[in-house]
Amino acid sequence: MNVLVVEDNIDIGDAVSAHVVADGHRVDWCMNLKEATRNLVSKKYDLVLLDLRLPDGNGLSLLRDIRGGADEVPVIIMTALDQYSDRLAGMNGGANDFLVKPFDLDELSARMRQIEQ
Repeated sequence: MNVLVVEDNIDIGDAVSAHVVADGHRVDWCMNLKEATRNLVSKKYDLVLLDLRLPDGNGLSLLRDIRGGADEVPVIIMTALDQYSDRLAGMNGGANDFLVKPFDLDELSARMRQIEQ
């Protein structure tokens, strides 16, 4: 799969990207919404791994943009926001899955495999 990781924390972004690559996927890693939007316009992705708290806004706005267009790329939200209302907002906003940080990278792989099927 061609995966877009949208994560501003360097340690998390590096770990997630390296793990996804080790699982045999290609990764582009963006640290803000502007860069993610630019990549989504210029490239085709099979999956987006999306943080919600980014330096230039909330990842839910990017999710709304994705779902508002013709792109049906699957999105897994990965965030430290762990309230029930956060999970509902993400899932009701069109996310395919929701992971609360910290999470095990093998769990991420399992969730990615479910989307890939």
